Amino acid sequence: MKELREILRELREDMDLTQSDIADYLGVSQQSYSNYENGNRSIPIWVVVKLSSFYKVSTDYLLGTDYHFPGSSDLRNAYLNDVTMYDVLYDIQKFDPDNRKDLLHYIDYLKQNKE
Repeated sequence: MKELREILRELREDMDLTQSDIADYLGVSQQSYSNYENGNRSIPIWVVVKLSSFYKVSTDYLLGTDYHFPGSSDLRNAYLNDVTMYDVLYDIQKFDPDNRKDLLHYIDYLKQNKE
């Protein structure tokens, strides 16, 4: 099971954000936020709650008790053919951070070409 600090780092990197970006959002110093990600300091509950809102994920997801990325409660309904969103998200979570980042860039590319 991944630790909270690892999940926060992956989410931040997936969005191409710096520790300073997140520290500014939280109203803490970059060093304080770095200490959270590096495990040198306990992450306060208010930070978990605020970051769950920022990343649009549940606190359960951040705490590693729910492996489903939040969103629709219909994750097990067919999304396309016989594939569910649960299947898609489960597969994406197996990707390493670089592949997740590439996938997000590709999704952005597809959205731009649709407009």
